[in-house]
Amino acid sequence: MKNVYPVKTLTQLRPLLLGFRKANGLTQKEVSERLGVTQQTYARLEANPASASLERLFKVFTVLGVEINLTSGPVSSNVKQTEEGDKLSNLPARLEKW
Repeated sequence: MKNVYPVKTLTQLRPLLLGFRKANGLTQKEVSERLGVTQQTYARLEANPASASLERLFKVFTVLGVEINLTSGPVSSNVKQTEEGDKLSNLPARLEKW
């Protein structure tokens, strides 16, 4: 049976990444080696996955053996675009090539 973990907010990503990594018995160093990045780079992503690109998150979840399914549904009316979203695009972790 497949478990389903609906993600409705970006704050849910960090505990999911930690949980999947630990469930696979992997250290940050082992995950980073599989991704071809330094442990520090992966640690930054795991500490703040909300600032990572969707492409990067897909790569991490693939390494962790997690399948991502997107579904359509009602959109929450309390989600608003902020200036903070613009600030996130200039973070060093977002500019790094993987």
